[in-house]
Amino acid sequence: MESQDQQPKSRVVKVDSVESWDFYVTQATNQGCPIVVHFTASWCIPSLAMNPFFEEVASANPDALFLTVDVDDVKEVAGKMEVKAMPTFVLMKNGAQVDKVVGANPEEIRKRIDGFVQSVRVYVA
Repeated sequence: MESQDQQPKSRVVKVDSVESWDFYVTQATNQGCPIVVHFTASWCIPSLAMNPFFEEVASANPDALFLTVDVDDVKEVAGKMEVKAMPTFVLMKNGAQVDKVVGANPEEIRKRIDGFVQSVRVYVA
């Protein structure tokens, strides 16, 4: 019964290529699933500090797809989404950006994500 003591599986999916980005966005769009993206960088302390928070918000919102993108690993996606600073959080619906929060501001990010996921849930139901 040791398996119950292990950390729960991460709900945040790491995007490591343009192909995986396109795959996840297309899949979520087809399912009418909202997407929340954390654009991060390994050298950016505020970005790294947001990782546990992002995991927590992802766990609280099982109806949304949570992605993390390292801007140095997947420059094309960061460029396409016009990410200029880290961390940047992008909220997407139907494959399009509907909101963006720049900077490590947990309160504001949680508020926007909660409102966004609720609005999409109401829209789908």
